[in-house]
Amino acid sequence: MPGARAAVPRGEPGGEPLLDVRGLRIGYRAASGTRLAVDGLDLTVAAGEITAVVGESGSGKSSTAQALVGLLPAGGVVLGGSVRLQGEELTGLGERAWREVRGRRIGLIPQDPGVSLDPVKPVGAQVAEVLRTHGLATRRDAPARAVGLLGEAGLPDPDQRARQYPHEISGGMRQRVLIAMATAARPRLLVADEPTSALDVTVQRRLLDHLQEVVTTTGTAMLLVTHDLAVVADRAQHVVVMSQGRVVEAGPAGRVLADPRHPYTRELLADAPTLTARSPRGRSGTVGSAPVTGPGPASADAAPLLSVTGLTRAFPVRGPALSRRRTRTAVDGVGFELGRGETLGVVGESGSGKSTTARMILGLERVDSGTVLLDGVDVTTVRGAARRALHRRIQLVYQNPYASLNPRFTVGELLTEPLRNHGIGSRAEWGGEVRRLLDDVALPAGVERRKVAELSGGQRQRVAIARALALGPEVLVCDEPVSALDVTVQARILELLVGLQERHGLSYLFISHDLAVVAQVSDRIAVMRGGRIVESGPAAELLRAPQHPYTRQLLAAVPGRSATEDPSCS
Repeated sequence: MPGARAAVPRGEPGGEPLLDVRGLRIGYRAASGTRLAVDGLDLTVAAGEITAVVGESGSGKSSTAQALVGLLPAGGVVLGGSVRLQGEELTGLGERAWREVRGRRIGLIPQDPGVSLDPVKPVGAQVAEVLRTHGLATRRDAPARAVGLLGEAGLPDPDQRARQYPHEISGGMRQRVLIAMATAARPRLLVADEPTSALDVTVQRRLLDHLQEVVTTTGTAMLLVTHDLAVVADRAQHVVVMSQGRVVEAGPAGRVLADPRHPYTRELLADAPTLTARSPRGRSGTVGSAPVTGPGPASADAAPLLSVTGLTRAFPVRGPALSRRRTRTAVDGVGFELGRGETLGVVGESGSGKSTTARMILGLERVDSGTVLLDGVDVTTVRGAARRALHRRIQLVYQNPYASLNPRFTVGELLTEPLRNHGIGSRAEWGGEVRRLLDDVALPAGVERRKVAELSGGQRQRVAIARALALGPEVLVCDEPVSALDVTVQARILELLVGLQERHGLSYLFISHDLAVVAQVSDRIAVMRGGRIVESGPAAELLRAPQHPYTRQLLAAVPGRSATEDPSCS
């Protein structure tokens, strides 16, 4: 069962933990001096158990993971302390010695397979390379061994997948490739750095089930670095809570999560999203400098602000013969309505069609058939100046603000660009508008002179929201706006969105794979699968009594729930 203790003795023979870290200090050297990232970390990881390290961005948890495999980024250095693996000291090892440890005795599962995998090499060849590097297979037998490892990691049809490139398989499959690479040499310790943070809950659950099985059946130890406390509750036996480079609380996961003793741990638990259908502040409170007093969603008999009917989009795909083309229907007859001041949450796994639907509504993707009416006007048919004016009323908040915001611009330039492009106001007025927008999203004065790289993840997302608000829209399409954020930052951004909605009467189309997040902000929820909406309704009713088997499967896969089996999806 999730969270149950493994049936192996804690520690190595003689009671010694497999990994023993004492007084670890990590810093980053720069021209201005050395910045301390981890200050005096103590932790142990036992054989056959999972120890989780949790904390917000900047807490030092990822630096700890990188130090344990000798992969600190440029400028990073271990300043002191001890890291012992099976009694052997690792601090001070040279790169040649680290190559004997890394992969062979410690396996790393990184967060982002899109960055970690070679885009020009088939995934099977990348797994085979690990085996050959560590002398575990010859050039002749490595490919077959790699296929076997991909199968162990849960890839369907591993022989075919081994011949594919990373871009040809899904995010969940790419993460399984990384797991196959990390476990190829049967290491005694796995270091998993946010291994499932960007994955759908159903994929996440299957991957975590697999990792937990590896730990419990082989006696491998795992250090799980995560910001997801629900995952910790389901999977870990021990937890270490970090804040500003220090351990503020540690102990058995059950005790720490049920009876937290440090204020920071209690704050993390309070900020973790749940499946309770409510707004973060129950449609009350303050955000920025203005009180939150606006109305809730429009009444049921009011005319919808946004009405989508029969929306369809198909994409060409290659058939078995290069000369033959087929089509794949990504969105198939989708329809819904969005009222003024209302939030419609759209959930579904990767490939369900939710992001393609959003792009069609925004005019960023061609519509094969169907209508998108914004206040009675079909946005799919208008052209020229009329279309430009209509698009001022509906704006997008991207998932990754670092990728969507020009890194060469200052924040002030980013916020004035939409005004300049649409001919709104004058240069003399823009400064005041920038200050108003920053105040609206609770960013301090002076931020307008900084660039995106100088901001935290939460600050970047606030800038992205402010930019979307610059044109005074009535509808915001939020595409996974908090999926990459720690729970504390995530909670603040959700509070911000609710406050802005109530002050300005905004309507939100809130797209996410995380039902727990959607539950916090949505008045109604639509569940998508295979390009279709399979169920929709008021948030509280849908979460309490889901009717469709797929919705029940999504709910069962949400971390932190005690479900012991998946509902049938047939």
